[in-house]
Amino acid sequence: MRIFKFGGASVKDARGVKNLVHVLNEVGHDDTLIVISAMGKITNAMEKVVDAYFENKNGINGALHEVYDYHHKVLIDLFENEKHPIFNQVKMLFEEVKGFLMWNKSPKHSFVYDQVVGYGELVSTTIVSAYLNETGLKNTWLDVRNLIKTDNSYRDAQVNWERTQEAVQKHVDTKKLNITQGFLGSDDNNFTTTLGREGSDYTAAILAYCLNASSVTIWKDVPGVLNADPRNFEETQLLHQISYREAIELAFYGASVIHPKTLQPLQRKEIPLHVKSFLKPKESGTVVGKGVEISPEVPCFIVKKDQVLIKLSSLDFSFIVENNISEIFKLLHDHRMKVDLIQNSAISFSVCLDNKFSGLESLLNELKKKFKVVCHEDVSLYTIRHFNEEAVETLLNGHTVLVEQRGKQTVQLVVK
Repeated sequence: MRIFKFGGASVKDARGVKNLVHVLNEVGHDDTLIVISAMGKITNAMEKVVDAYFENKNGINGALHEVYDYHHKVLIDLFENEKHPIFNQVKMLFEEVKGFLMWNKSPKHSFVYDQVVGYGELVSTTIVSAYLNETGLKNTWLDVRNLIKTDNSYRDAQVNWERTQEAVQKHVDTKKLNITQGFLGSDDNNFTTTLGREGSDYTAAILAYCLNASSVTIWKDVPGVLNADPRNFEETQLLHQISYREAIELAFYGASVIHPKTLQPLQRKEIPLHVKSFLKPKESGTVVGKGVEISPEVPCFIVKKDQVLIKLSSLDFSFIVENNISEIFKLLHDHRMKVDLIQNSAISFSVCLDNKFSGLESLLNELKKKFKVVCHEDVSLYTIRHFNEEAVETLLNGHTVLVEQRGKQTVQLVVK
C-alpha cells in the first residue's frame, strides 16, 4: 500500500482539489491511503476562533463564519448542484464546532485548541472525498481519530503505537482508496489531540509504519527537497536523493519540507519517502532512503526566525557545571521551550530557543533568581549543512553574529 500526503497548499481552493484528482489519475490510486491537511491557511483561521473564545466571545461567530465562507466558496466551485449532500455535511461540521464552544467548561487553552482547530482537516477531507466520488474515484473516508491513539498532551500528543497499530489494522481496508486527516489523533477519552503544527507528514509516516506501506509520497508546491527554502534564499538546488540520516539532520535543524518526527518510523521499517511536486507529478523529485549519499553534495541552508537567545552567567563568577545545567534544562522543560542550540563555557551558558508556547517571561523570571541573564529576542538561527567558507560568508554579510558554533559538517550562526 502507498501513502500519499497532500498539504494545505495543494488543496487551498477548488483548482487545487481538481489538480489532486489529476495527480491521482497520472500516478495511479489503487491500494492508496491519502492524508490531507486543512485547506490553505485554515489552521491559522481556526486559531483565531480559539483566540476569540478566550479573549473576545463576541468575535467567535465572525471568526467561524469567515472559515465557513471560505469552504462554501470551494464547494460552489466544485459542485454545480447546491443541493448536493456535501453542503449539509460541511454545515453540520461547523455546527459541531459551535456546539463544543457553547458547552465546553474546560479553561485549558491547549485542550480547547485541539477540539476546535482539528475541524480544518475534518472539513477538507470531507470535501475532497465527496469530490473524488463525484468524479468517479470511489473512496472511503476515515476518521483518523479512530486510527491514531495518543496520550492527552494536547497540541503535542505522543503516539500510543500499540493501540494505534491495532486500530489501523481494524479500520483500514488496504484494497480500497482511503482518505483521512493529517495532524489529528485522540486520547483515551476520545477527545481530539493534535501532533504539533505541520504534523500531517508525521501522520503519513505513522500510518505507513502500521500498514507496512511500500512508500510514502509527500506532494508539495516545490520540486522536492531543496538545499534551501526559496522563500528565504534566492538560489536553490534540488537534492535528488538523501539518506534517512541526512533528512533527520535537516529536519532537526528546521528544514521546512519534512516534519522532524516523520523520518523515524519510516527509517525503522526502511520505507522510502518521496517528496514530489503536485504541479509536475511525473517528475522524480527527491527520494529519501537507506544508505544513499546526498546528491548533489552542496551546502544546505536552513533558517529559523523569531528565535530567542538567552545568555546566562553565574552571579558570583562560579563555574556553570552539571547541577546548574540540569536545573536550567528542567526550567526549559517546565516552560515548554524548544531548544535549538546550546553553547557553554566555564562561567557562561547560551541557549537559542523557540518560544512557541509563550513561556519566555515566566522562564526569565525564574532564571534571574540564580543567574545574570541577557536576553535577545527576534534573532535568527542559520544552519548550514556541508558548509564551506563561501557559504558562511554569504550569511555573515550585514548581520551581527551573537553565537557561532561549528562542527565537522555543520555550522550554526545566531544573528541579529
